[in-house]
Parts: sequence; C-alpha cells; structure tokens
Amino acid sequence: MYFESRRIPVKLRDAKKRFKLKSLKNCISSYVKIGSSSLEKIVSNFEIRTYAKGDYFLKAGGKCREMAFIESGYLRMYDIADGKEISLWIAGAGKFITSLSSFVFQTKNNWNIQCLTNGTLYVIPRAAHFNLCEEERKWLEFDNLLLANSFRLLEKSMFEQLHTTAQQRLDALMEEDPAIFNHVPLQHIASMIGIAPESLSRLRRNRSKLSS
Repeated sequence: MYFESRRIPVKLRDAKKRFKLKSLKNCISSYVKIGSSSLEKIVSNFEIRTYAKGDYFLKAGGKCREMAFIESGYLRMYDIADGKEISLWIAGAGKFITSLSSFVFQTKNNWNIQCLTNGTLYVIPRAAHFNLCEEERKWLEFDNLLLANSFRLLEKSMFEQLHTTAQQRLDALMEEDPAIFNHVPLQHIASMIGIAPESLSRLRRNRSKLSS
C-alpha cells in the first residue's frame, strides 16, 4: 500500500484548500511573522491527500521525496529489527512528518511511515520545498525552526530513555497527548516509550487507581 492515497478530485480540491489549509497556515503563522501573500504562496505548494488506516506514506528502502503536515489522524514512524517492529515516533494532527535525513540528503530511507487511523495529510514535494527555501525567506525561517524542533525532540527522547522511569514517560505522554490512547494500539505506544505492552497496561491501571 505504498502511497495508496486517495487524491481529492480537482473540482473539490480548490474549495477544500481554501478551508482546510487553514490549520497549516495557523501552524506556520504561529512560528514566524509572515504576510498573507507569502503564506498563500507557500501553502499552494501542498497537495491534500486522504489516507486509510494501514496505508503507508513512506516505506523503507527508497528515497524520501515528500514531507507531510498532518491535518487529521495518527501516523507512526517505525523500523523492523530482528523481526520486531520498533516505533520511533507517533505523530498526530498539527505535526510535520518525513524521513528527515533521506528527505534532505537523498540517502536511503530506513523508516516506514504508516497511518494508524484514517487521516488527511497536506503533502509538499521535496523540489517544491527547496524552491520555497530559495524564494520565500519566511519558509526558510520556518524550515530552520522545524529542523531545530526535530533535534529538540530527539534530545528529549534520548534524555527520557536514560533518566526517567517508565511511569514518568507514560505520565508525560498522557499530559502531552491524552487522545493518542483512544486511537493508537497500545503496543505501538509501548514501543515508542520503550516498555513492554504488558507493562504499559499495568502502569495505566496504577495511574487510574491513584487518580480515583
């Protein structure tokens, strides 16, 4: 199901863009001060795609040539090691997702990005992204912030794995994104925070007892 997205018909696409791309505009505007004409030019480079649960945005082995903003739904970024799926990250609405090193340097991509729910993505091709970096100073500024935030999240994840307990990691996730537990299978969440699924279930029960 590699890139088996359902592309919105042309007649509907423009109307949906005027309304739906508002979330993307709000995301960009929340990080950089930008004029309306520049903002419209930037978002015009994104294509609206809908995906079903189980569809892949990206599969390991090739080169990543697209980046997506998540309008709705959840996606996971994972690898398979010794026959076991290891989730690096699970992202929901309002987040960007891609295989960063492959997208930037066009190296072999090592990650699978799969939809865990039905969802809508706003997708920008690599060529359009780098053209905007040259033509629109505010997009370059925003892109630099995205890159910095990616490193921040990586550092945060590494620190938490080394210096926090499983309960602390669970508590942090429930504070940051409580809705994730209503949409994402527990085994994927457990993998992302580095514990066994059985341990996650036990920790959630303990948390519920403490809060009751």
